[in-house]
Amino acid sequence: MSNEHQADATDARTPPVAVWQVIEKLKGKELNDWRLADVKGRASVEERNLNIGIPFGWYPIELSANLAPGEVRPLRYFSKDLAMWRGEDGQVHIVDAYCKHLGAHMGHGGKVHGNLLECPFHAWRYDGDGTVKDIPYARVIPPQVKRKCIRTWHVTEANRWIWAWYHPQDIAPLWEVVRLPETTDPDWTDYEVYEWNVWGSIQNMAENGVDVAHFRYIHGTANVPLGELRWGEWGRGADVKAKMGTPWGEVDGCISYDTMGPGQSWTRFTGISETILVACLTPVELDHVHARFCFTQPRAQAEGERAGVAKAIIRDICKQFDQDKVVWDRQKYETSPIICDGDGPIPQFRDFYSRYYVKA
Repeated sequence: MSNEHQADATDARTPPVAVWQVIEKLKGKELNDWRLADVKGRASVEERNLNIGIPFGWYPIELSANLAPGEVRPLRYFSKDLAMWRGEDGQVHIVDAYCKHLGAHMGHGGKVHGNLLECPFHAWRYDGDGTVKDIPYARVIPPQVKRKCIRTWHVTEANRWIWAWYHPQDIAPLWEVVRLPETTDPDWTDYEVYEWNVWGSIQNMAENGVDVAHFRYIHGTANVPLGELRWGEWGRGADVKAKMGTPWGEVDGCISYDTMGPGQSWTRFTGISETILVACLTPVELDHVHARFCFTQPRAQAEGERAGVAKAIIRDICKQFDQDKVVWDRQKYETSPIICDGDGPIPQFRDFYSRYYVKA
């Protein structure tokens, strides 16, 4: 390879082709619209090998503050229509959306009656265990619905989010959501939230973290970060340490990310400005993931003399996600990829990630 071509391949200032063509000029509302818009003309789930199922685990559904007592919300996640409500006692419940009476979607027009979900069609009232407790116009509740008659979902609240446990066989949770003390610490900022629709699979997105070669060609980094990998029973993580240049000189920095199952991920950035990213990725369909990034930082840094640096870190993280999305939106899942020696531990990752799928 000539020196000229070598420079082209390694110069961090060279804009990656996909990013330059698709998102370089998007800013403000145009960028936000692009993050959420449908991608027309993408190949089918079958053509892209995305019909491998949804991995089981806890998934973030909604910010706790966005569901008030007495409120009902329709949901579409895990290729299912769902209804979520918060009773007057403050407890959140999620059930399959369709009433067993005549099939009304209870998330659209339903209301809360005490702690029960009332169907908008004929006011059949369900509790959080999926049984009908009251039919106002009937003398007798049919015995088929006096016991559990619709699927209910395990729900918990942690880190200022409502979480639901997904498992295709509806078994009880195998682990707990990890609680992050900073997310409810008054010395840390409220969440700054960014949102995307990614038209691909959550497995391809997760695999991105160990695909070290892409950092140069998608994100324009000058080197290939790998870090010290950690593999647990249900979670994994890595610590990437690096020297970081700042207006105040070079500092020791660290990017430390962790996951618990496929649905909970958080990253701590230290060195320039301490930042925690709570990454909320929830499958809607086999080829659609609803992604929300929640950032929190120490108030002393985010609101102090280095506030500009703190905001710049958030912008850069979101920019990198935008860059990845260009690929994810049309990416196929290669079931037998051809891996070379610079790719990173992709086979090891796939072996680990396979534990989140129910074996046929």
